[in-house]
Amino acid sequence: MDAHSSDFSDPAHELGTARLAECLEFMQADLVHVNPTQQNLQALVSDVLMYDPLDEWINVEGRIILAVGMTYGSADFDQLLHRAANSQAAAVIIKARGTHMEQLRAAAMSNGVAVLVAPRDADWTRLVALARASVMGASADSVSGVRLGDLYAFANAVASITSGATSIVDPLGRVLGYSTLPGQPIDELRRVTTLALQETTPPAFDVDFKAVYAASGALLIPSTDEGVSRIALAVRAGGELLGTIWIIDPGQDKAGAALEALDRMAPLAGLHMLHARSALDFGERRNGDLIRTLIDDPAHASFAAAQLGLDVEQGLAVAALTIARPETGSLDSVREIQRLLHLVTTVSNVQFKTSHSALLGSVIYAIFPSPGFDARALHRRVLQEIGAYAHTISPHPLIAAVGSISHKLERLSESRNEALEALEYLLNREAVAGKRGQRAAPSVALYEDHVIPLNLMKVGKFMAEQGLAVDDDVAAIARYDVKNQTEYIDTLRAFLHSNGNVSRMAANLHVHNNTVRYRITQLTKTFALDLEDPQQRLWLWLRLTTLDLSTRSTLRGMRVREL
Repeated sequence: MDAHSSDFSDPAHELGTARLAECLEFMQADLVHVNPTQQNLQALVSDVLMYDPLDEWINVEGRIILAVGMTYGSADFDQLLHRAANSQAAAVIIKARGTHMEQLRAAAMSNGVAVLVAPRDADWTRLVALARASVMGASADSVSGVRLGDLYAFANAVASITSGATSIVDPLGRVLGYSTLPGQPIDELRRVTTLALQETTPPAFDVDFKAVYAASGALLIPSTDEGVSRIALAVRAGGELLGTIWIIDPGQDKAGAALEALDRMAPLAGLHMLHARSALDFGERRNGDLIRTLIDDPAHASFAAAQLGLDVEQGLAVAALTIARPETGSLDSVREIQRLLHLVTTVSNVQFKTSHSALLGSVIYAIFPSPGFDARALHRRVLQEIGAYAHTISPHPLIAAVGSISHKLERLSESRNEALEALEYLLNREAVAGKRGQRAAPSVALYEDHVIPLNLMKVGKFMAEQGLAVDDDVAAIARYDVKNQTEYIDTLRAFLHSNGNVSRMAANLHVHNNTVRYRITQLTKTFALDLEDPQQRLWLWLRLTTLDLSTRSTLRGMRVREL
């Protein structure tokens, strides 16, 4: 970092300067000020410096110094406090690492410099960006009445000032906030992106985004055949791209003023986006932890429910949603599942007036309230509405299921298990449809929609656990087919499917009736089967059905369980 000298001739705010008290208010980073005094709170701040004791000492006047890796009592820290005080630094930030506040306070007061303590788990890089943005934000024109990090309120404020509908987008193309002021015109692109909370084209491949990234300030993007002109700005903090702001062109008579206003608000926008990102990261982790506790840990489910504000008396149901991709772990799959989480959150907020959902691995779990006698109809409608917009997220089909309603928190894990079982079943069914070349489509259902095959899967699991199918007729036929390249299992399956009707078997197998009769004769003779015995037919049919379900579930359901 180049040396930067601050010559404050006027104690009032100048461009790029702010008072320490204002910076702390903007940062809201859980910093502890060990020696707050009226004098050091009024100190003017111009920049931020990550300090390295091995670097050449530079002018630090007006700077907030981050003492990375230093501890109280070390020679380097004592030297830093002495130099900072003599050079009129604005403040020094350190991590306490077990040091008592009284000791830090004494050191700060003896040197006459403000000392701030950062949380142990604070990320220094993000703290630098937040501190630098706070300096710029505090010195910029403020937007009154907007809580830091509330990007929807900030978008409304920007829209009010610029007279154009506003959207705030992150570098991945996710819409983080948008204005809702009445009377401001929008186009189809704005309508689609705010509904899906995602840009239609990833910013990395969009020429308009690239032009905005390359510009030094707010830019006017001309209209196309599909939409209207826009004013846009790339928002950065400490050199890091945080996202972009897009405003529907308010018209020639207002565009110039809108461009100037957006440039003035750039520092404040960066501060809002940094806070929103920090809050989002923390909120998603907290939400995920609470939902995991709610559905996996019955002993502590009541605590999680209280934290989430859930009312179990009206009933709760767990929904499980994912995207049936042929592979997971790619950048596209991560982006798509994150977009699906935003869609689930948006639709749930509209339908339930609240949303409790989290991404655990590659499965999204959502807690659905169950109000009234038609709660299941509401659950189905929510899934269908999510499915209706799923094509805007991924070319692969949405798979979603809702477990049964629970009126006891300790039973909510059962609803989760049912949702997951149904999800696996739907994934299996989608895989079979894909092999047949059928068109991919959203597959959404309630648990009770497929209760028979799901119960048969449980029967198959019980049979396997009890060793009932280790060496029976079906296992013997399967081994014989593998060894001799025969198709007796398919013949037996076709026989049971058609209730022994030779003509139907021949049509399904695409062979002559006499061929079917020959195969049945060879099957019964080779394996000593009596297909006229109803109990033997029942067992064979049950074994084949559960085998088909469990085999496909293992192939496709494994992906769900790994998440």
